Amino acid sequence: MLVKEFDYQLPPELVAQVPALERDASRLMVVYREEEKIEHTIFAEIDNYLTSGDIVVVNDTKVRPARIFGHKESGGKVEVLLLQPLNSLGYPKEKNIWEALIDCSKNPQIGSTLSFGPELKAQVVKQKKEGLWDIELIYDGDLEEILERIGKTPLPPYIKREDGNQYPFDRACYQTIFARHRGSAAAPTAGLHFTQRVINRIKKRGIEVVPLTLHVGVGTFQPVRVEKVEAHRMHSEYYEISPETSKKITQALEYGQRIIACGTTSARVLETWKSKKNTLSGFTDLFIYPGYEFQVFKGMITNFHLPRSTLLMLVSAFAGTEMIFRAYQEAITKKYRFYSYGDAMLIL
Repeated sequence: MLVKEFDYQLPPELVAQVPALERDASRLMVVYREEEKIEHTIFAEIDNYLTSGDIVVVNDTKVRPARIFGHKESGGKVEVLLLQPLNSLGYPKEKNIWEALIDCSKNPQIGSTLSFGPELKAQVVKQKKEGLWDIELIYDGDLEEILERIGKTPLPPYIKREDGNQYPFDRACYQTIFARHRGSAAAPTAGLHFTQRVINRIKKRGIEVVPLTLHVGVGTFQPVRVEKVEAHRMHSEYYEISPETSKKITQALEYGQRIIACGTTSARVLETWKSKKNTLSGFTDLFIYPGYEFQVFKGMITNFHLPRSTLLMLVSAFAGTEMIFRAYQEAITKKYRFYSYGDAMLIL
């Protein structure tokens, strides 16, 4: 299977640069897999397409303001995106080693120091594949508090902001209402459409919302660089499912209740959990593409994804490649807004 089979042309003006004025006012395309039918509505009315007994599984990860700007020892500018701490993966506990993306005119030297102001510095430890680095953070006090002060929200590169600046609403809008556990380098964007109003409506219909956690990492930012889909390897990301959520999902599967995965992150965690015999936490590098046999969820809420991306491959595996590309073409014709701040799709 070739990666180019998942390519499509998107008019640049359809890439959403700002969120909808109200989260649940975004448009919603409803795709029926078996009937091969498409309907159009708004996200605020998603409850009309769900039924009593359904369980909606959301990702409660919280985006860390992990995009930091500083200088190399030479004085050159450097931008760093902190992805995940690595102390549980072989480094000594006393060293605060993080995996990161580094952007600067010339690669920093191993052992050199990057400065992000008086509160935070980093020593370059190791250069890895695909633009990844290991760095040791050096600071006094609480790292999360420091990042809240000096860091910026790591918006995807297709959301354009001048000179690394952000609009005042970005930090709040690029965060779901479910966000509880800090650790992501990107938002689980399918969840961005939910409001408390939507939650109240679906609960009145007897639909339950349950959380799990997947900390979104570098896979969101990096393109698929191989020609054949099967040759791609996903970056590992940490996930966690509470015993309560695990129990509810297990019972739902036993009683035939419909499970709706909110986002590709929730989808991958649910399938990982099942394949690992209900393991509640760990790392997943599960890559879902056409041919995959789904074991857990029967419906999915998702956004419109980039060409050639692993996210597009996942939704194509679930709904069928032909159906997804038909839906995407209709979305383009009807001028839906694409990507993180864009509109939503419900696949049933």
